[in-house]
Amino acid sequence: MKHHDMAHGGSRRDRRIAEHVHDPYKTRLKLPEPTVCPECGAAFEGGRWHWPAYPPTEANSQLCQACHRIRDKYPAGWVTLTGDFVKKHKQEITQLARHNEQLENAEHPLHRIMAIEDQDDGLVITTTDIHLPRRIGEALKHAYYGELEFHYEEETYRLRVHWRRNGEA
Repeated sequence: MKHHDMAHGGSRRDRRIAEHVHDPYKTRLKLPEPTVCPECGAAFEGGRWHWPAYPPTEANSQLCQACHRIRDKYPAGWVTLTGDFVKKHKQEITQLARHNEQLENAEHPLHRIMAIEDQDDGLVITTTDIHLPRRIGEALKHAYYGELEFHYEEETYRLRVHWRRNGEA
């Protein structure tokens, strides 16, 4: 068996490994601590964003990823809700989505609903992250049954959730 070494004229075939594209809004460098978002008041301390009981003194100021997405109108998640059931129960469904946002947001300040828009065939909920749409979709499936589908776009760090239910009850 012959050993080829780069230093001795051997050849090497590089294999390009596709690098995963992560959230383009995620801060690339570690933020100085403490840092506070001037829009929402979330604080970055201990390596993560949280809701502070009191605003940190002498904090740096930087827009958090969620506020940045909201400002740019660039959601990471969509929950599309269709079917006769959605048309007849928009208020209850909206309340369920908002309740799940509150539960998620209490622990993860960057997980927020950006908008809930009426469509001819139902509702579209946009979010600042990819975890909240999954939570909302699963809560809808648990509460009202129906059909639930997920489509994760890894290269753009986006999640599309589609829930549908026909019927009245």
